[in-house]
Amino acid sequence: MQTLRIGMIGCGTVGTGVLDILHRQKAQFEALGFDVQLAGVLVRDASKPRETCFPSAPLVTDPGFLTGVDVVIEVMGGVQKPLDLVLPALKAGKVVITANKAMLAERWSELKAYAKTGQLYYEAAVMAGTPVIDPLSGILRSSQPIALQAILNGTCNYILTQMEQGKGYDEALKEAQDLGYAEADPTLDVGGFDAAHKLTVLARLAFDPDYPYADVTVRGIDTIPEHAVRDALANDQRIRLIGSIYPENGQWKARVAPRLLPMDHPIARAASGRNAMVFFGEECGEIFVAGGGAGGAVTASGVVGDLINHLQGILGPKPIALAAKVPAAPFEDLPEVDL
Repeated sequence: MQTLRIGMIGCGTVGTGVLDILHRQKAQFEALGFDVQLAGVLVRDASKPRETCFPSAPLVTDPGFLTGVDVVIEVMGGVQKPLDLVLPALKAGKVVITANKAMLAERWSELKAYAKTGQLYYEAAVMAGTPVIDPLSGILRSSQPIALQAILNGTCNYILTQMEQGKGYDEALKEAQDLGYAEADPTLDVGGFDAAHKLTVLARLAFDPDYPYADVTVRGIDTIPEHAVRDALANDQRIRLIGSIYPENGQWKARVAPRLLPMDHPIARAASGRNAMVFFGEECGEIFVAGGGAGGAVTASGVVGDLINHLQGILGPKPIALAAKVPAAPFEDLPEVDL
């Protein structure tokens, strides 16, 4: 039995979910030959009560313990602070598992080298526990990419679904905040920036290994006239915030924007709060994936799934080696909602 010491950064909704799954999966880890031990959980306030079934989880405020662990799990969120904590671990040859799409999108130049070695795992950074990172970095690599369309923010999907049921934008947003789907400051979600972070991560897996986050154009759902949702339904259409990657003038373009979808489009059928992705490939055709894309439990399942991959000797997802050839034929994207 090999001892594996884990250090965790952050213990919010996702972090407590990770602790619960780690506790429940102990027998599975042992079956793989590992005694998984939790060395510590870095938090701001160790006295704050947290609901978790993990007995005596060691909450600490000093990150020094991270030097003695084998695997670092980062579920803190943010950009620079978590980067400052995980970079020393990566440089020391440790494995890092993260659900942090913002850090991946905005600090790729500092993380890419470790992603290329397979030290960095990040399945839960996009669509939480619904697997999209693995297929894009694996089996779909054999197919020439044409385009990608995805719902990448469950909060926006929930708000738009409520508006279809007759609620105003402000009412739907407040309901999402009350349910814990949206933050008190919802800008990252409704402004489209959370989706842009995730779209950038996907772009580097299948289209261009160095696609810059700054090149993603962004428009959120906060720009949609309220009547537009009702008008779309009257025309047998839905409005959804879509992240798209597509060819244009010999380059790969990435854009997040509210788009009009026909009711028979697979993404249009994604239920409230769920995420979905369609990948278009020359050889593979149209590949559709959908599932839970938000929430502590589903995100935690993706994080622990990455840990299990590591225990089984599976390396973290690597960016595409070279930028994919841009198709000469134009791709007809979904129409954007007028202001």
